[in-house]
Amino acid sequence: MKVELFIPCYVDQFFPDTGFNTVKLLEKAGCDVHYKAARTCCGRPAFDTGFWDDAKALGSKFLNDFTEEDIIVSPSAACTGMVRNSYTDLFTNTIAHNKCRTVQGNIYELSDFLVNILQYDYFGAELEGRAVYHDSCSALRQCKIKDEPRQLLSKVYGLEVVELKNSETCCGFGGTFSVKFDAISSALAQQKVENALAAQADYIISTDHSCLMHLQTYINKNNLPIKTMHIADVLANGWGNI
Repeated sequence: MKVELFIPCYVDQFFPDTGFNTVKLLEKAGCDVHYKAARTCCGRPAFDTGFWDDAKALGSKFLNDFTEEDIIVSPSAACTGMVRNSYTDLFTNTIAHNKCRTVQGNIYELSDFLVNILQYDYFGAELEGRAVYHDSCSALRQCKIKDEPRQLLSKVYGLEVVELKNSETCCGFGGTFSVKFDAISSALAQQKVENALAAQADYIISTDHSCLMHLQTYINKNNLPIKTMHIADVLANGWGNI
């Protein structure tokens, strides 16, 4: 299957290994992966802060960067959710209306695509330790993803996955929410990390680096014995560097 890859701007800038690991996973699952560096931002930061004109300009670029025939996969439920849901607000009854609807039906978050479209959930990954999975708001509420990441993680050799208390509660990031409401944001991050520590987890795993970046900042600030990992990096662990 031919797949067009969309790497979010923050993954490109801060977590490039996740992008490379996404390619490795898709290729191992039998996909013909295509990527163009000009495909940059879906417009979510501008949309979430109320700059809809700027978001629409970025969204128009996104729609122009892909064709209606493309299957698009992204290692981000946040960006996938933006396209699937918020583009409706931006492009309904515009000249891009019909293409937007088609693209919305063609974009998938990585774990959703692997499990539900390719029906491929074993990569030979290995990771020793105990982990909890964090349901990002975008994955759970916008993309309706819950069981898929857990199914993939259950096949990772050496990894014990336990359920996180209040796993569906927001981590506190929320884009600029973490800047505007720092105290609330930090308290939510603290609660999430403390629940993970109470579960004796070595790792917090999620589909979204935005959440993980927020949680890792709290972890580093308080020098806590736990780390965050994106699910693509977990699934590529133990074989992805071969």
